Amino acid sequence: MRLFGAPATPADRPTDAERIRSILTAAHSMTVVTDGLRSEVRHLDGSDPMGRLHLHPAEPGGEAEYRPAIRLEFTDIAPTPVRDRVRARVTVLGRLLTPYADLAEGSGADSACMEFDRAVLETPEGRTHVGLDELDAACPDPLSPYEAGMLTHLLDDHQDLVTLLLRLVRPLPTATVLRALPVAMDRYGITLRLEERRGHRDVRLPFPSPLDDVEQAGAQIQALFSAARRSSHRNTLPA
Repeated sequence: MRLFGAPATPADRPTDAERIRSILTAAHSMTVVTDGLRSEVRHLDGSDPMGRLHLHPAEPGGEAEYRPAIRLEFTDIAPTPVRDRVRARVTVLGRLLTPYADLAEGSGADSACMEFDRAVLETPEGRTHVGLDELDAACPDPLSPYEAGMLTHLLDDHQDLVTLLLRLVRPLPTATVLRALPVAMDRYGITLRLEERRGHRDVRLPFPSPLDDVEQAGAQIQALFSAARRSSHRNTLPA
């Protein structure tokens, strides 16, 4: 039996490459740094920015040509009002193979080519580098375009169900927990942030099985609620 709130295993959470692809897919803005200029690109169309910027492996002898370095920066912000809302940062590094002068305006050229160096994922757990093959093979999480709306709906309209989910956390929360908020959701489960007087901690509640499609989310979430209702434990948080 899987233990709720136990440390996540690799099978219970997205890979780093999947996490990066999901962040890119859900991004509404990014920062572009090239030729010493830093520009903010807002109002992304909701599609993976990599669809407009084709990534290529480094070409032998390419260092002999001038190819401006480019850095794309993305920040993954929790949609709920938790402490420390930055969940992750992604940086894609490389060099431009073709001009992309209109990237900062978000219009103009349909696409550009980028000689890929590496993608960097920074989370509270640390920093990892992901290569092009791994990034190409990864798929965005099916919930990533919908996660923000699902989490805010859960918090705004069903706070009682968030409290109900605390019955699944092990060890059980104590009175030192001031509040619990949903901070993330992916195909593997829901993450709650337990905020205490000093600091906070995150606990993952895995779904009975990973989702393949957003249409499966309702049944999996209800399965968690049902498991919580069956629990003989009761929430000990103060009202």
